[in-house]
Amino acid sequence: MTLSARHRSWRWLALFVLSITTTLLVAGTSAAQENPPAPTGGTSSSGGLFDFIGHFIHSLGPLGLIVLGSLSVALVAFIILLALDLRTGAIIPGGFVEEFTDTVNKRKFKEAFDLARMDSSFLGKVLTAGMSRLQYGLEDAREASANMLDTIKSSKEQINSYLAVIGTVGPLLGLVGTVFGMIKAFMALNQPGASIDPKTLADGISHALCMTLAGVGLAVPAIFFNAFFKNRIMKVSMECGNISDDLLTQMYHNSKKPAPPSGATPSSSAPAPADARTGMSPVKPV
Repeated sequence: MTLSARHRSWRWLALFVLSITTTLLVAGTSAAQENPPAPTGGTSSSGGLFDFIGHFIHSLGPLGLIVLGSLSVALVAFIILLALDLRTGAIIPGGFVEEFTDTVNKRKFKEAFDLARMDSSFLGKVLTAGMSRLQYGLEDAREASANMLDTIKSSKEQINSYLAVIGTVGPLLGLVGTVFGMIKAFMALNQPGASIDPKTLADGISHALCMTLAGVGLAVPAIFFNAFFKNRIMKVSMECGNISDDLLTQMYHNSKKPAPPSGATPSSSAPAPADARTGMSPVKPV
């Protein structure tokens, strides 16, 4: 994989990490601005940020940390997996098209089939499926390659759908935690003999709202990357389909051309398309 391909594959992951870091910094700065400085002047902005992070983690509780933490890990894992699978080198490897075209032009059809079969990229898998049916005609080969392309596309769309699920479930889990926390706060105030302390009530509601913040913070990158990878899958599928169709058409027409003379007189009629796996043409009756 080239250096530019690596930069493209990790660019969006770096953007994701930067967005999360920026969100935490903005939230911490806002919390620091809301807290008035201590009379002694010993409280700094970093102290306000750490206080907010500690308050945030304490508000989530063990159950919230486990559930939302697991979703966060799954979100990062899906993003990295799709970023690696949908990079340019995994779709259309550099130099593959030129090498395949040169092999076909030299009428080395078996070598071209082996070249595609040994390549693990999207284009290699699509070409392998189409070339295995090329002996039965170009339309049959195109249909086989299109079916393989749809299979690969569906597998990536299934992974991408989990990002949409996380983007939908995240705010709902946050809302559940918020409602539960507010119910507990008001139940404590409803106890016989309990005094209504606005500070206590505000602290309870603040703890509850942290669940909503965690859910929304989880949903924002999930929705963004879901839309990004959805467009990426559609784009690379079209590119891979167009290139594979051109290569299959080129191989089909090259197989119909008469072989150059090599000591023997070539047949006047054009030979039938060769089987890509063996390099042999179907035998015609005399």
